[in-house]
Amino acid sequence: MRVIIDVLTPKQLMFFPKLAERLEDKGHETLMTTRKYREVSQLLLKKGIETVTVGEHGGGNLRDKLLASTDRIKHLVGVFDDFSPDVAVSFSSPEMARASYGLGTPHVCVNDSPHSVAVANLTIPLSKRLLTPDMIPIQEWMRFGIAEEDVVQYHALDPWAWLRDFEPDRGVLDELGLDDSAPIVTLRVPEIFASYLLGNSGAHMALREFIARFLELRGDVQIVVVPRYGEQVQELDTEFGDRIVLCESVIDGASLIAFSDVFVGMGGTMSAEAALLGVPTISCYPEEYIIEDYLIEEGLITKELDPERLLKEIMEVLGNVDERKGLAKERARTLVSGFEDPIDVIGSEVEKILDAS
Repeated sequence: MRVIIDVLTPKQLMFFPKLAERLEDKGHETLMTTRKYREVSQLLLKKGIETVTVGEHGGGNLRDKLLASTDRIKHLVGVFDDFSPDVAVSFSSPEMARASYGLGTPHVCVNDSPHSVAVANLTIPLSKRLLTPDMIPIQEWMRFGIAEEDVVQYHALDPWAWLRDFEPDRGVLDELGLDDSAPIVTLRVPEIFASYLLGNSGAHMALREFIARFLELRGDVQIVVVPRYGEQVQELDTEFGDRIVLCESVIDGASLIAFSDVFVGMGGTMSAEAALLGVPTISCYPEEYIIEDYLIEEGLITKELDPERLLKEIMEVLGNVDERKGLAKERARTLVSGFEDPIDVIGSEVEKILDAS
């Protein structure tokens, strides 16, 4: 049997190859598709993963997003014609959901972000099954038009799929010119082009002013900034030059986080990675979402949107870093001890659909 999998973000590129490997071990044929998108394209080259590139990211306005999505759907039809999949899988890819629904192929949706309403509306009603962490109440998903019995939950957060057997690689320190004998603070910049953040000025926190103030207070700290888009790289390089460590291309993010003393997240996935790796994690993401709330309740993330209070919190961690990191690691170990492998649950559901087809 044949399974087509759409891979649109770095997170999905960490997640879905493991699903493809599991399905192939069971004797199924898989094909992964993707789109032109800076971080994903670089990560594909770095990991040597084979995919079929279909279309590109739509950028930062709704008209361009719509046109790019329409173009992807059209070209995905040709991929379906050539590959003839029995099941399609995506992390709420509007194009994959629409193409598979239109061609009568069951679509399995994976999603941990009900706050991304536009994407959920475009994918969940067209899906045969939805796979999601059990920290998210099923009722959150039913409002998008899926029946309760078609929602399958797993007891884990998505990054556990690739962190459960993860060993950090010290090579990332050499790659970035970092010295782990000096404090390392890693910042992930916001996803300014996500549909759920368009027009939200809170997503454009005064990052440059914050970094400048931080450098004034702690010139001994190695500040590593992980951008998402080329525009962000150019702006930060122009502003700070070699006073910060700027990841101009995709790096081993999990290893960088593992060697960091503090992680400051302005998004979702890397903050969850940091929390599960037991690194003191502070979120300044402008929206509320369920997975973050869960990690805050478990004591693995603190949240601070005010730049001055954020600086104070970072300083407090660095002032007692060994104790704070030890506490974070212990809490993370306790939390993940009961997690299951999301890939096993998703793979089993895909196979059930394949067997029934």
